[in-house]
Amino acid sequence: MNSFSIALQAGSILLREGLEAMLVIAALAAFLHKANAGPWIRWLYAGAVTAIAASIAAAVVFEVYFNGMHDDRMEAVVLAIAAVLMFYMSGWLFLRQNPQAWTKELKDAAEKAIGRGTAMSLAALAFLAVFREGAETILFLHATARTSGGWSAGLIGGLAGATVLLGGLYIAMQWLALRLPLRPLFLVTSAFLFVMGLRFVGGAIQECQEQVLVPLHAAPLPAWLVSLGFNPSWEAISAQAFIGAVAVTGTLGLLRLRRTTP
Repeated sequence: MNSFSIALQAGSILLREGLEAMLVIAALAAFLHKANAGPWIRWLYAGAVTAIAASIAAAVVFEVYFNGMHDDRMEAVVLAIAAVLMFYMSGWLFLRQNPQAWTKELKDAAEKAIGRGTAMSLAALAFLAVFREGAETILFLHATARTSGGWSAGLIGGLAGATVLLGGLYIAMQWLALRLPLRPLFLVTSAFLFVMGLRFVGGAIQECQEQVLVPLHAAPLPAWLVSLGFNPSWEAISAQAFIGAVAVTGTLGLLRLRRTTP
């Protein structure tokens, strides 16, 4: 295997596994920057950095005790918790889409425990988004190095190129987000987190299906959705449809309440 092939393989692993986590972090950081909530951004980044360290530790555990194989049951738990946090943050953003209400809450949060609670939720969400991909990425890269003659210059070059590309995408997202009005940014970020939460629910169900803990009945999901990582089974679709119905019902009820409240 030549250096270019090794670089391409290593870079594609980091891009594939890192892009999803980067999108979550970038979306949350963008709205925090836009909303002048700078102190909370460090909680977000702290969660992501902690997850990288935890990913390395988890990869070592998997390598030593599980022969380099990840535990589907543990990943299902991580996905389920991450999905809950995604839904929580999605609803939190949707309810605070009013810029005036958001500014008032930021001032109030400086003196109340709710500010610390939200900051911890941001850190936990960042941690799970990165940790979910991190250990698996390290294991994939370790396997690639083992089968291609070690951590060669080509492999490291591929990782460096992928890192630069991810960094460029992150900066581009921040640049674009800071030029959007606050309310649309809140709504787009809320919708993005909700869709990611649905995807994580499907992923958790898939991990349970691989362990034969949940039955599997294939569903005719469009190929483009499957390529984005959605679980093509009726069990996943049913769970996602139920969550979507609850969200829609709650949103309609909230809008009706706001219209009737003087």
